[in-house]
Amino acid sequence: MFKKILGVAALLGAGLAQAFSPQVGTWIVTSEMDGKPGRGFGIDVQNTTLVMQMYAYENSGQSTFYLAVGDMVDNKVTAPLTKYTGGRFFGSGARSGTAAGSPGNVTVRFTTGTTGFITFPNEPEVAIARFNFGYGAVAESLRGFWTLNSIGSEGLQSDLVEFNTNLGATTNGNGLMANTAQSFGCEHQVRGALSGNVLCVKINSSNQVVRTYVFVYSVNEGEGYSVASANSAQQSLYIRRLTTPKGVGTGLLYKNAEAGTSHASALVQHIEKISLDGLPE
Repeated sequence: MFKKILGVAALLGAGLAQAFSPQVGTWIVTSEMDGKPGRGFGIDVQNTTLVMQMYAYENSGQSTFYLAVGDMVDNKVTAPLTKYTGGRFFGSGARSGTAAGSPGNVTVRFTTGTTGFITFPNEPEVAIARFNFGYGAVAESLRGFWTLNSIGSEGLQSDLVEFNTNLGATTNGNGLMANTAQSFGCEHQVRGALSGNVLCVKINSSNQVVRTYVFVYSVNEGEGYSVASANSAQQSLYIRRLTTPKGVGTGLLYKNAEAGTSHASALVQHIEKISLDGLPE
């Protein structure tokens, strides 16, 4: 089953090759993430144009910043990394920065919306990731409203759900967050073949699984796959957080109107069974 899951991941990666845009925010070189001041960069992508603002240091130790603007093709961009000086400082009057040369090109290639690789001038390629400083891999980080949209041979499948009830940890997870009806729940997997992923299960009023979701996310967005309970094909999945755990909207805000009988016991059983046995054959 583990080999099957790896095969699923590889297939999914191929299917998503042109299906995502890098997340906007602060990114870091993963090998340089040691809790101390260092280099980092902000990325924004609009249409096919990528803008990267980088803070770094001169060989003298003086801090400085650079700007790169380029066109993304097949999730990759190469552009001059330009240094600027002479701009406005705190308390100054109007001043305009001017370009002060470039150490060379920077190349960024993205493998998902939250991971990739970067090549700085005179340096080898290194891994990068969206900097997640607000959400740990714990149950409470899943609290709030989410949308889960998958597309594939079944067409577009969408769910809008609020996770607001902690049902406790299952065998391979660290805390199952469920909706009010306890018919839909997600949990960070910390052991087993799906370790490092979030596993979600949606069940119906008869306690039968109607859809399973597996994904990874950073801050407010994530990617993965979903499958129905029967012998169905995988669907490429995109997820989005709509509110923080405290109910602050990250975009659109919806009212939770769920009601009905509790399905907590069945939900826990399905999460544990899938995390232990793997996805339905």
